[in-house]
Parts: sequence; structure tokens; C-alpha cells
Amino acid sequence: MAYTTLFLSILFSLLTLSTTVRSQSQNSVFSLTDSLTSYLNLSPPEARISLSTRSLVDTTLSFAHRATVRIPSASVIKLPIMLELMERVEAGTIKLDAIHSLTEAEKVGGDGVLKTYPDKSRVSYRELLRLMLIKSDNTATNILIHLLGRDAVNQRIRKLGLERSQLNRVMMDTLAARQGRENYVTAQEMNTLLEKVYRYQVATPERCEEMLAILKQNEDTLTIPRLLPKRVVIAHKTGTLAYVRGDVGIVYTQKPFLLAVFVEGVPTPEAERIISEVAMICYTYFSRL
Repeated sequence: MAYTTLFLSILFSLLTLSTTVRSQSQNSVFSLTDSLTSYLNLSPPEARISLSTRSLVDTTLSFAHRATVRIPSASVIKLPIMLELMERVEAGTIKLDAIHSLTEAEKVGGDGVLKTYPDKSRVSYRELLRLMLIKSDNTATNILIHLLGRDAVNQRIRKLGLERSQLNRVMMDTLAARQGRENYVTAQEMNTLLEKVYRYQVATPERCEEMLAILKQNEDTLTIPRLLPKRVVIAHKTGTLAYVRGDVGIVYTQKPFLLAVFVEGVPTPEAERIISEVAMICYTYFSRL
């Protein structure tokens, strides 16, 4: 299959880069650009791939494709919800160990385990945050949205300088989605958000480390982590809808890098394969620098 052959060819080329080429940043940038451009050019024509990647050591090493296009966020919108919660905790208006009493009315379908908990179960906000990020729990997410307020989350997004991302509805609100009230992000803006957490530019260093520690426990391994060595640590948040599959994360190679990939227009298994292959190309490139 030509697509698979190209993918393997790109990996081989990256693995055999000479030391001289790796030491010349301009040539290295061209190598990353050429590799990803070649891959994207042979991707299925119906696949709309939005991609942003950047070294966290040398920010001149980057690549972007449709990176500023607004995309239905799926569960990736949970990243700014996480950040608003941590900012409020740091401000002293919310305590992570405070207890929420779960009600039947709060339970929604889709991902998560809270929908199976008995009525009146006592759950801390710390656990709600963990479930929202590790298991992408929609019930936990909606509880936190109601606690924080959509306007507050969107104001936080704007304070970060993110102009195109927007929380417009709670999880599993299919009527709102059909009416066009969708949640949106861009690949570039979600990378920016994660970079601010990585560099301790939001909340406090301690809170940033807490967020990263939870993101490193994400149980969805079908996208960025799929082809990478098991030893590689990844702090990431995935998202899935029938019409989009995405993953945004920090890949902790010796020289860490950001990667955000969203795929629309193809079935979920195909989208997952594309994201995993893009991740492998980026990992191979950044690991060889």
C-alpha cells in the first residue's frame, strides 16, 4: 500500500539523518517539514488533518498544517476546564478536597464511570478532575462546568490569548450540537495552552505539576502513544466524536515537544491510525536532534 510505504520510508529517512544534518537547524526544519508534508499529501483525500507540533527546547523547530482552523473539540475542551478549575483553587475560591454529592440528574452518557455510581455518592472535586482527564468522564466534566460557569471558562481561554477556542455547551448535549452550538478548539491554541502549563506560566508551578501528572495518566492510548515506545511519557488529552478524533499532548523525549493532531472526515479507526503515524514521524524526528 503506497500510504504505508511512504510512512515507512519517512521513518527510515529520519532514522538515517547524518550527524551533520542534525546539527544544522535550518536543514532539520526542512526535514521535518518535508517529512510531514509528504505524509499529508498522500493521506486520504477525505481526511481533514489539523496539525501543530513544536519543540519545547528550540521553538524554531515546528510544523503547522491547518493549525488555526476551528475544529469541533470533542473532549479536548476539557483542557481549559482543567485550567480554570486550578486557577480557582489557587485563588482560594474552590477546594479540591471539597465533596460533591452526585445526583441521578447529573449523570450523562458517553465516556466515564460516574454514571455507574449510586445516587448521592460523595466525590471530591479532585476526583472529578482526575476522572475528567484520565477517563474523559462526561458526568464529571458537566459537574465542573456548572461549578465554574461557561463564561468563566471562556474568559480564562481569552486571558491565555486564545481567540478561536470556545466552550459553548456541556457534554452529551446533542440538541445543542445539532443546532450548531458546538465546542471549538484549534491545534495551535491547545498547544499554546499546554506549553503555558509546561512552562509554569499559569496558576503556580505546583498546580502545573499536578495538571501534568494527571494528564500523564490518560488511559486512551490509541492515538499519540499508539506506536511510540512504551517507556515514553506523554501528558495528553484525547477527544472523540463521530466526526472528529483528536489528541493534544507533550511528548517527553530527551528534548520534549508539543503535538496536536485532529482528524475529520474519516472513520475513527482511520483517524487514530493517522494520528499515531504523525506522532511516530514527529517522535522519530525530535529524538534524532
